[in-house]
Amino acid sequence: MTTTISNSYLTAQINQLGAELFSVTDSNKKEYIWEGNPNFWGKHSPVLFPIVGTLKNNFYRYNSVEYHLSRHGFARDIQFEEVEKSENSVTFSLLSTEETKKVFPFDFELQIIYTLEENRLNIEYKVINNGDSQMPFSIGAHPAFALPENFQDYSLEFEKEESLEYFLLENDLISNKTKKLELENKTLLLNYEHFENDALIFKSLQSNTITILENSNPIVKVNFEDFPNLGIWTKSNAPFLCIEPWFGYSDTEESSGNLFEKEGIQILETNEIFKAKFSIEIL
Repeated sequence: MTTTISNSYLTAQINQLGAELFSVTDSNKKEYIWEGNPNFWGKHSPVLFPIVGTLKNNFYRYNSVEYHLSRHGFARDIQFEEVEKSENSVTFSLLSTEETKKVFPFDFELQIIYTLEENRLNIEYKVINNGDSQMPFSIGAHPAFALPENFQDYSLEFEKEESLEYFLLENDLISNKTKKLELENKTLLLNYEHFENDALIFKSLQSNTITILENSNPIVKVNFEDFPNLGIWTKSNAPFLCIEPWFGYSDTEESSGNLFEKEGIQILETNEIFKAKFSIEIL
């Protein structure tokens, strides 16, 4: 099942499986979201919940019980319910079930709200703790933007001039090793060599927006001021780039296995509601 929202500027399509955005087109029918060719990567914009990245040995402990969670969690693989819809907005909901509790023993509701506002698609996450204890979680976005021209014709313009220190992944876990990318006039030229070691993981940035440029012309701006962490990723020779606002990231080799001690984890009190929003602006 898919849902379509539109206004005079944009049309967005969302799959109820994972509440995954799979298309954003402008009034000229130009597509901005990656098509999901499985020869490169079969997703479009999965929602990462209740973890972002990989757990050490793919498990954690809670109340002396081991729970196994695969990379990026389960929300992307579960059917959401459409609970509210208008011409330019739709809300999806995922409630905890006996199946989700086998890997994440907490009562929750995850809402994802897509709203078109002129040339911008706002994407809001709400996490509600319906249980009687604290709930640890991470959440993140993973939108892939279509780059149909030569990859090196594209660049990223950061909101601020900064030295980009990113953390290297080793066996899908965050290592203590870092590298730096230097910007020139706030701009990073894209090159597949940047991603030879998988994603670029930023624990913090000065910038709250990144703009994708095609031959120096701005085409898409991602605004993520609510989010403390960010990943940027593509695969070798793939015609897409992911700009991924996150709350949290993969475990480190030193991780204890206690989810409450995990770097970047969010702790939600009983009946509390967590909210965060980012946007995709078509330029």
